[in-house]
Amino acid sequence: MTLLTGATGYVGGRLLEQLESAEIPVRCMARRPENLASRVADTTEVVRGDVFDRDSLARAMTGVSTAYYLVHSMSDEGKFEVLERKAARLFGEIARAAGVRRIVYLGGLGSGEDLSAHLETRQEVGRLLRESGVLTLELRASIIIGSGSLSFEMIRALVDKLPIMTTPSWVRVLAQPIAIEDVVDYLMEARELNTDGSRVFEIGGADVVSYADIMREYADQRGLRRLMIPVPVLTPALSSLWLGIVTPLYARVGRKLIEGVRNPTVVQDDSALRAFSVRPRGMSEAIARALANEDREYARTRWSDAGSGDAEHGSSTAPRGRRIVDSRTLRVRSDVEQAFGPVRQIGGDVGWYFGDSMWRIRGFFDRLVGGPGLRRGRRDARDLRPGDALDFWRVETIEPDRRLRLKAEMKLPGRAWLEFEVTPDGPGSRITQTAIFDPAGLGGLLYWYALLPVHQVMFRGMLQRIARAAELT
Repeated sequence: MTLLTGATGYVGGRLLEQLESAEIPVRCMARRPENLASRVADTTEVVRGDVFDRDSLARAMTGVSTAYYLVHSMSDEGKFEVLERKAARLFGEIARAAGVRRIVYLGGLGSGEDLSAHLETRQEVGRLLRESGVLTLELRASIIIGSGSLSFEMIRALVDKLPIMTTPSWVRVLAQPIAIEDVVDYLMEARELNTDGSRVFEIGGADVVSYADIMREYADQRGLRRLMIPVPVLTPALSSLWLGIVTPLYARVGRKLIEGVRNPTVVQDDSALRAFSVRPRGMSEAIARALANEDREYARTRWSDAGSGDAEHGSSTAPRGRRIVDSRTLRVRSDVEQAFGPVRQIGGDVGWYFGDSMWRIRGFFDRLVGGPGLRRGRRDARDLRPGDALDFWRVETIEPDRRLRLKAEMKLPGRAWLEFEVTPDGPGSRITQTAIFDPAGLGGLLYWYALLPVHQVMFRGMLQRIARAAELT
């Protein structure tokens, strides 16, 4: 049995998927197991527990061979250093008493005498776990690159929102960023790595770069032009407050993070490359994979729960991550086949059900700037297939009588999707229409909000006409 703490977190959630794929018996410990129960395989146990609660730890570690320690108190209230030490001591003590044979801990890279409190405490946690008497493998990582990771989301929010950045000295400190996939591979191999005793392994990607280099690479891959103006002084306190305004990070967490990045986080001992089979990716590939993986996750997403589930008419417009989502729902008396009929015929000669003159104007301007406009029409009046051109859209997904997802090929300061989904609802059905916009920087955000009144009228009118057509079928 393998115990996984931190399964609701970013790294822990990714590791859980790999452990389950390898059919390894897993027990997840969580303070709120109800938040995790629906996301695990049937073979995975979920138990209530807290790293500060002796009794719950003892119950969770019963029969456990390997325990992953992936919890972190940086965002908790109070002195996080004190909380980290207390949790590590108790975890190691209970693990030894329960007969746990191995602890695997993910810590942080950093060297020198002037380590930040954040990095110093993370390394002290590893030392306390080793001192418990249980064989402990500590993996020390630099910046983890992956969609959803704290450091990467900070970088992305800054680059997406700020065409001109005043960059303090910390963005020029060297680091060795590593892809989330490589971190998970290291964690998986650490379960069974042959070693005579506790070890510390430093893990990093193939490139040694600065935060500024990562920002530039991300901007290049997103097609953004960004100007960085170095400034001699910008304290962690001021930087963290600024992060709290322009990024999703809390100022408290941002300050601790920035205090940590003032220290170089570069691998100095490459023994991990000899002990493990993992060959880490470079920064460019890691960023490309993060963006591609996010797109695949969005492609699998169903947006039918985005609107109101109770009201006859539901609608919502809100940011989701870096994307903006406008979702609207209408109930109709028709069955799903009848309700999907107008959706299947959209575009081409049938048009877009509402404001066709406005669609034609948009198509005209699209052609002026080199886009396809509306001249492509559609291949067949009733049949759609994945990959079909549909005016200035492309069919990304089509599920008969269920779902149509279109990806925009018009010229935009970003990327856009339009999705229709029909679901049964008592004697009738429910039609959900969702527009998704991924803005490219500040220009993309200005584009969306400048046209927000038009979008509101167009999207509302289009869904109402589709619903009316469905009931007349």
